[in-house]
Amino acid sequence: MEIFTIDFTKTPAVEFFGRLKKAGIRRLLDVRLNNTSQLAAYANRDDLKYFVGAIWDVTYEHEPLLTPTEDMLDAFKKRKGRWQVYDAHFMSLMAKRQIDVKLKRDRFESTLIALLCREHIAEHCHRRLIITYLQEKWLSVRAVHL
Repeated sequence: MEIFTIDFTKTPAVEFFGRLKKAGIRRLLDVRLNNTSQLAAYANRDDLKYFVGAIWDVTYEHEPLLTPTEDMLDAFKKRKGRWQVYDAHFMSLMAKRQIDVKLKRDRFESTLIALLCREHIAEHCHRRLIITYLQEKWLSVRAVHL
């Protein structure tokens, strides 16, 4: 099973929506803790929900189970924390939340899903950690970073 990931930082809307459409994404799963910032332009929660639905009938969902906590995000971003610490805390959070049980596998198998976050490089983004966690639990999961 493939799970796609995508960011919107430094990406014009035409390129962002084009990547989603070209990949055949049918559900955009927003994994951002803060998804209503005016700085997000077209990727603001309400605007994004409208655009993906109007452009080609993609479902937009926000999934709080897959967001970091405010404390974790602040420690890493605002206080310039180490990635390794963030990684360990986030993986522990995913285990505590039991995302592999609460998020039904067939939800991901039945349609092409892209995890959305703002971090430009997936290597240092929790959307990659989500897939790593699911790979360990569900085994046949492969990340495709758009």
